[in-house]
Amino acid sequence: MWFVYRNYDMQEIKATLSRGINYWWLFASMVVGLLSHFSRTIRWQMLIEPIEKKTRITNTFLAVMVGYFANLLIPRMGEISRCGVLSKYEKISVSRLIGTVVVERLIDVIMLLFCLLLVLVLQFNVVSDFLSQNTDMSGIKNICTSIWTYVILITLIFIFRLFKKWFSKTSPYMKLKGLWAKFAEGFLAIKNIKNKWAFIFHTIFIWVMYFFMIYVCFFAFDFTSHLTPLVGLSAFVLGSLGMVAPVQGGMGPWHFMVIATLGMYGIAKEEGAAFALIVWSSINAMIVLMGIISLIVLPIINKKNA
Repeated sequence: MWFVYRNYDMQEIKATLSRGINYWWLFASMVVGLLSHFSRTIRWQMLIEPIEKKTRITNTFLAVMVGYFANLLIPRMGEISRCGVLSKYEKISVSRLIGTVVVERLIDVIMLLFCLLLVLVLQFNVVSDFLSQNTDMSGIKNICTSIWTYVILITLIFIFRLFKKWFSKTSPYMKLKGLWAKFAEGFLAIKNIKNKWAFIFHTIFIWVMYFFMIYVCFFAFDFTSHLTPLVGLSAFVLGSLGMVAPVQGGMGPWHFMVIATLGMYGIAKEEGAAFALIVWSSINAMIVLMGIISLIVLPIINKKNA
């Protein structure tokens, strides 16, 4: 965050925000976000049911919210956390749950690539200008052409093969093999989903809600209220690429991508910085609040079972 905002005049950002914010639109964005999380809960239930049992909707939803909350503490911890929470209160194998989450994430990657393709088709000139101004491929090129890259790669493969031969005869290997079998079972659960059309619907609905989480926030500020849904789609997709970085809640990379994207559509840097700061903060304030509530409520509603 400091790296992204270090060169901005915070007084200018304050002045931009003092012109007024329509907080109802930010609240609407939070509601839309909760709808996407609820839809994700149902989709996850559909993946879990064929390999274990139908989980309770309350426990599953609260586990999902704990996962989002955990991502703000440690990058990518949310995927493990929600599996651990649901395993504890529903008595389900963690390994199988992790397998279903991996499936979810693969589907999300496919959806993100689809949205990126959509933006490239509809806004090709803008996106190509953005990438040319904000990416430097020289480092990747140097790595790919260096002889040391291939020497290190061959050495690692050789060490791995030697280690695997020794490790395959040990007791921990057999335990890991059993865990892998459960993980694979969870991963392949998608084949046995009862209502595949409902699964597809929830997948599309989740990403449409993600888009609206950003787009409705445009109406909260005078300087972005005139922007079209296509601009919202560009900001959403390129901001999502920032979320891929292993940083808590995309803090920093998401802001950079959104500020740069809005700049391509004529929004001043200070205005873009103010927009990114408030929108990210409001969305994640909802996640923090719901995460804390979930941690408190889960042991209470499961007290009888315990």
